[in-house]
Amino acid sequence: MRWPFMARKAMGLPRPAAAGLRSGATEPPASYEARVDEAYGRNAIAQRAVRLVAESLGHAPLLVAGREHPAAALLTPGLRETIATHLLLHGNAYVGLGLDHLGQPAEAWALRPERVQIELDADGWPRAYLHRAGTRTQRFPAEWDGERPPLLHLKLVNPLDDHLGQGCLCAAADAVALLNAAARWNRSLIANAARPSGALVHETKDGAPLSAEQFERLREEVESAFQGAVNAGRPMLLEGGLRWQSLALTPAELDFGRAREAAAREVALAFGVPPMLLGLPGDATYANYAQANVALWRLTVLPLLGRITEGFSRHLGRWWPGVRIEPDLDAIPALWSDREALWRHVAAADFLTVDEKRELLGWGPRAGAVAGGEAA
Repeated sequence: MRWPFMARKAMGLPRPAAAGLRSGATEPPASYEARVDEAYGRNAIAQRAVRLVAESLGHAPLLVAGREHPAAALLTPGLRETIATHLLLHGNAYVGLGLDHLGQPAEAWALRPERVQIELDADGWPRAYLHRAGTRTQRFPAEWDGERPPLLHLKLVNPLDDHLGQGCLCAAADAVALLNAAARWNRSLIANAARPSGALVHETKDGAPLSAEQFERLREEVESAFQGAVNAGRPMLLEGGLRWQSLALTPAELDFGRAREAAAREVALAFGVPPMLLGLPGDATYANYAQANVALWRLTVLPLLGRITEGFSRHLGRWWPGVRIEPDLDAIPALWSDREALWRHVAAADFLTVDEKRELLGWGPRAGAVAGGEAA
């Protein structure tokens, strides 16, 4: 089984390379580890959004051609959750396959995307995937070479790159940085007894400045006796023409609360999660929450799951032609209301036969039914 782009390659058609790409290896997005640590490791909104999508996708029921088909055991919930996390953060997911003694896939595992580079041929087509971990480098072929199974590359669309996808983390980076900066500012403010910073202004009639000894003594007294939450409320004794001048604006003046809410909603929007499901302020009624949950599945989880299952189906078709993996929509509780409406409309269609109704609902004909009519 050959994929369409492999057929174009066999015809000798060169692939237009993206700007900056040339024959060799393409680098992963710069500072990916730092951005993941900033968002997934230090930001509650971003981490919860990613986990909500990935965990929902990982536990969605799947339909495979035959309940006992070997492909059903490969795409495990844990693997799906890992792939979804890599796609959301990095935009690319790489899956390796292990073959059994019969030469058929027996296990699958995900590779960290920032460790994978794409090796291109002279025409700009992927020739191999290089996985580097420490000093060890593994080479996976882009096509089946008869010895080692090719690496499965799943990616989100990137308009500026022909080979690498782009995750949601890039779009959420500024909002995540704003949220984390606000959290650090609040923590520093609390550590300073929730008092804004300021300056000691030295005002004398003759305009003489403080000597070096006076300046150093004043600095040590302020740091030891007046800074920090332990010294909250302690009065400051000023002498020698000193006057306290507040410099920072208050959180109310900066409209701090609204800025944080807007940034949190922007992070949720970037990952495709309704803000209500993350506990952000809004119309949190039961009806709205239920609709938000349906929107999460319809607009985010199912499209991402469909991309993963379609890629797996095409990849596993090398060993099992015609295999198809797809989500079982009838077994997802969040979609039961939509499925109920569909069933009601189909059941009310008197001009359809029973088997035609079953076909519209995605079921096969009844056992012993006559084609185009009722059972004999």
